[in-house]
Amino acid sequence: MNFTSRIQLQQGDITKLKVDAIVNAANSSLLGGGGVDGAIHRAGGSQILDDCRKIIARQGGCKTGEAVITTGGKLPAKYVIHTVGPVWNGGNKNEDQLLANCYINSLKLAVEYNVESIAFPNISTGIYHFPKDRAAEIAVKTVDDFLKTNQQIKQVIFICFDDENLQLYKDLLGNGS
Repeated sequence: MNFTSRIQLQQGDITKLKVDAIVNAANSSLLGGGGVDGAIHRAGGSQILDDCRKIIARQGGCKTGEAVITTGGKLPAKYVIHTVGPVWNGGNKNEDQLLANCYINSLKLAVEYNVESIAFPNISTGIYHFPKDRAAEIAVKTVDDFLKTNQQIKQVIFICFDDENLQLYKDLLGNGS
């Protein structure tokens, strides 16, 4: 498959990226948690949590597959788009579509806020136990399909924290080691 050159791959810490928006693999409470969610809340400071509390007051959290946007607080990114990935339940509970929705709804929100550069972590592959290879395939295909119909977003970075995810994305994007 030939993917758009607007998709890039990096390994590292999403909280350090200088992009318009980073995506947070949030939980439905939006109050921070472990993994990337906790790291983003810690690095971004109280402004992110304050914005999350306003969203909770308005709509009561965030459902699986949906996305909401807050300030980036102290982060280099202007915005944080919080999306709630599905917990893996064997693949029979619409997990693939819910995960694809995380990417689609995050990108739609990015377009609405005139974001040109966005970074995604590996959504649902940590404590939610989504199979990493399957999650990577869904992420790359969903983002690539979206970019084919939308020119506003100039750069999408998949940022992998661990070597296993990095290699899966390298293999998918055709720039393997």
